[in-house]
Amino acid sequence: MIGDLEAAALVAKDGSIDWLCWPRFDSDACFAALLGEPENGRWLIAPSVPVKRIKRRYRKDTLILETEFETSEGSVTLIDFMPPREKHSDIVRLVRGNRGHVPMKMELVLRFDYGKSIPWVTQTKGGSLRAVAGPNMTVLRTPAPTRGEGLKTVAEFTVKRGETVPFALTYEESHKALPRAIDPSRALQQTEKFWGDWIGRGRYRGPWKEDVKRSLITLKALTYWPTGGIVAAPTTSLPEFLGGTRNWDYRFCWLRDASYTLQALIAAGHRAEAADWRNWLLRAIAGSPEQVQIMYGLSGERELSERELGWLSGYKNSRPVRAGNAAAKQLQLDIYGEVMNALYLAHCGGLHEIHAEEDLQIALLGHLEKIWRKPDDGIWETRGPRRHFTHSKVMAWLAFDRAIKIAEQFDCNCPVDRWRSIREEIHEDVCRNGYDARMRSFVQYYGSKELDASLLMIAKVGFLPPSDARVKGTVRAIERQLLEKGFVLRYRSEKGEDGLPPGEGVFLACSFWLADNYLLMGKRRKATRLFKKLLALQNEVGLLSEEYGPKGKILLGNFPQAFSHIALINTAFDLSRRK
Repeated sequence: MIGDLEAAALVAKDGSIDWLCWPRFDSDACFAALLGEPENGRWLIAPSVPVKRIKRRYRKDTLILETEFETSEGSVTLIDFMPPREKHSDIVRLVRGNRGHVPMKMELVLRFDYGKSIPWVTQTKGGSLRAVAGPNMTVLRTPAPTRGEGLKTVAEFTVKRGETVPFALTYEESHKALPRAIDPSRALQQTEKFWGDWIGRGRYRGPWKEDVKRSLITLKALTYWPTGGIVAAPTTSLPEFLGGTRNWDYRFCWLRDASYTLQALIAAGHRAEAADWRNWLLRAIAGSPEQVQIMYGLSGERELSERELGWLSGYKNSRPVRAGNAAAKQLQLDIYGEVMNALYLAHCGGLHEIHAEEDLQIALLGHLEKIWRKPDDGIWETRGPRRHFTHSKVMAWLAFDRAIKIAEQFDCNCPVDRWRSIREEIHEDVCRNGYDARMRSFVQYYGSKELDASLLMIAKVGFLPPSDARVKGTVRAIERQLLEKGFVLRYRSEKGEDGLPPGEGVFLACSFWLADNYLLMGKRRKATRLFKKLLALQNEVGLLSEEYGPKGKILLGNFPQAFSHIALINTAFDLSRRK
């Protein structure tokens, strides 16, 4: 991934940008070869002779991607980056010669609207290429000679040692003037300084420093800087099972990520980003408590209607491809616990309280008091019947618990005695209905015999201590029934009780949670072994998706996934502490 804190692109190993969303993460103005064919839009720069070896890396402490191609003619490095956004969004690609004389090719297939709209391409007086389709315009600037070939722009050129050939693609709305030309060399220096300065402010000093820094840079890159919102992933519809239909749009901001994100950012010393995320959260949920959603748009938008893009065949024929997410209208009780835990962490981290936060907390808990007994759709956004999910009730308990702690520790004028009574009532309800004595484990939902990895949160949030026999029994049951090649499934989906066809990979965040439980139980060696095993799943540039397929040894789901990287950061910090 490369990005500019408003938009992002994915670069394939062969030097092709196959996914690009402009001018912001959730825009329709993108091309999408990743979800269809190259004709749906891509930008390839690669040697035109056979390649012997490809080596990729991020330039140290940056989001600048370097792809080195070794050929019989010589060696070149393709440097890809998006400078931090000023007025316009740019993608800069530099072809740098390392050895010999290497023939190169460029193919630019520009398509907007998820690969559906073919633009009109013309040459400007200055020699740049302008492509326009409806409201969208891009401008390509390069000294390499280009020509039209069919419905694509191509170039053929040779790079020798010490030579650099630049390409810059800039986005602008089509009714505006041509955007200014960027200086590629200067932009490279500015981008390297930006990322180096930012990650240099971090304070993790443990044994997994490089992994934590890469995850923090990824998390920063998924931040929409105008609002502070953090998208779950920059992609849509990358499948959780190849050829399956569990394909969702993740280019939105989930309330569920709030407390985990704040924990990671505050622990790492990035308080400004933590404050921006907390403020985004409070703006998004402002208003009537009855209208709180589980997710919002980058600026807090609430209408995220889901539609299918039938002209795209999907990643490896995984249909349908979706834009928007219907889960935004679901009832998920756990988000109240996540929000209150996030606000509690913000208080503990010294983030300044904004006006009316106390009133908002009281209103949210007043609404939760009315609805916590209802069945809901659960943390995994199932599309089957609503149930009394055990995790949802535990997180409702967490909402009242953290509100009480805020009142007790930070002098809040709140109805604490009433909250204590409700907290106790929820606790008793969960222990009575969510625990199966014969199984010696908590269960996925009341009356069920199924397990769910979200039960690993019981000890993590302090609902019960890790020494409790019921917690230990639940962890053992998850080890017996939900482990696959040592990693954790969310739940068993074979029965189709979630309203979806069966089949998905192991869930990486849940696997980190299991490591956290091992650590809470004093099993540090076991926790460390699992953590290292999870680190080994990162691709060669340190990125993780949502899930992993152990049989095919392939990353699955939207990519890169904030939830996975946040879990990595938090587990690394916990393992690095002495106690």
